[in-house]
Amino acid sequence: MNTVVHYDPVELGKAAGEHAAQLIREAISKRGSASIILATGTSQFETLHQLISEQGIEWGKVVMFHLDEYIGLPETHPASFRNYLNERFLSKVPPLKAAYLIDGETDPIPECNRLAELIEDVAIDVALVGIGENGHLAFNDPPADFETDNPYLVVSLDDLCVQQQFGEGWFPTLEDVPRQAISMSIRQILKSSEIICSVPDGRKAVAVKNCLEQEISNLHPASILQTHAHCTIYLDKASSALLSQRVVR
Repeated sequence: MNTVVHYDPVELGKAAGEHAAQLIREAISKRGSASIILATGTSQFETLHQLISEQGIEWGKVVMFHLDEYIGLPETHPASFRNYLNERFLSKVPPLKAAYLIDGETDPIPECNRLAELIEDVAIDVALVGIGENGHLAFNDPPADFETDNPYLVVSLDDLCVQQQFGEGWFPTLEDVPRQAISMSIRQILKSSEIICSVPDGRKAVAVKNCLEQEISNLHPASILQTHAHCTIYLDKASSALLSQRVVR
C-alpha cells in the first residue's frame, strides 16, 4: 500500500484520475481490453472528473462493474448510484464494451447471483474506491465480513453510515436513507490488480488514521487495504490531518 497526500480535493482527484487512466491504457495495450470497478459518492467527484477528461482511452474496450447500490431506491432518485454513474461517467464517455450496474429495485439475492456470474471469471485491472466516515469499504460497514467469497452480498448500513449519506445531502431527511444495500464484498475488491482509493475531506480524518495506522480489523474495514501490494491511497491535507507522518504535495 502506498499513501500520497495532496493539498486539496482537486489536486487529489487529478492525480488519482491520471493514475487510473494510465492503468486502463496499459491494460488495453497489453490485453486488448480493461476491466474496472467504479465507486460513487462525493469522494469520487474529482477523480471521475479527471478520468473522463483523459485522452487516449479506448472506452469501447472497457468493461465497468459497479461497487454498490441501495436496496429499494429508484434509479431516478438523486441518491441512486446508478443515476450517479449515468450522469457523471457513462454519459460523459463513448459507449463502453459493457457496463454492469446493480439493480437495487429487484430481489437482491438473485441480483447478487447475477452479478457474481458476470464478474466470476473477470480479472479486474483497477478498482476505484473510497473510505467511509466509519471506515467502510464499499458498503461493508463494521464489523465487515472479511471471510465471504461471494462477490456481492446484501448488507445493512450502520448508524454512522446512514448519518454520512444524510449529511452529504443525498437525502432530505435521515429517515429517507435506505438501511440496506447490495455491496461488492471485501475479498472481491481485493482481487483487483490495482486499487486507487480517493479520500478527500476532514470528515474522513479519523477513519483514515484508524484504517492506515491501526492493526487490520473488520471494525475498520478499509484497514484491509494494508494487505494489498498495489493499492494507492490518495488523501488531501484535511483527510490526512491526523496521520503520524505525512508529506503534502
